[in-house]
Amino acid sequence: MNRMLSPDTHALEARLAARLVAGLSARSEAVPHDITERLRAGREQALLRARAARAATASPAQVAGVSSSGTAVLGAFGAWPRRLAQVLPLLLLVAGLLAIESWTAREQVLAVADIDAQLLTDTLPPSAYSDPGFAEYLRSAPPQ
Repeated sequence: MNRMLSPDTHALEARLAARLVAGLSARSEAVPHDITERLRAGREQALLRARAARAATASPAQVAGVSSSGTAVLGAFGAWPRRLAQVLPLLLLVAGLLAIESWTAREQVLAVADIDAQLLTDTLPPSAYSDPGFAEYLRSAPPQ
């Protein structure tokens, strides 16, 4: 669990660490040389084993340039691919919105053109549609 430590806690931990280091350093001087060498060799072997285990557990996706979350690791290729990867979704979004706006405008023009074509090919003159009595006639006329 990730927790926030107060400055007092940090100070206590730092003092404890300093006391442990001082105690271990003082007692290490009393240890015979052959035991010190065996401990040093053991530390080096443990570090080598830890590095080998870490390298063995590295996933092939990480080696291939893909992080464990499935996203591409672009740090090795420089700044411009990273910038392109950041800007490309925004450009695609803007292009999509422009395409939708263009399609909507075209549909509206086609709808108005269809209404105009019906008005011009109808037997009624266009001035009849602006007559107030014609609207009343349309409301009272039975649907066909």
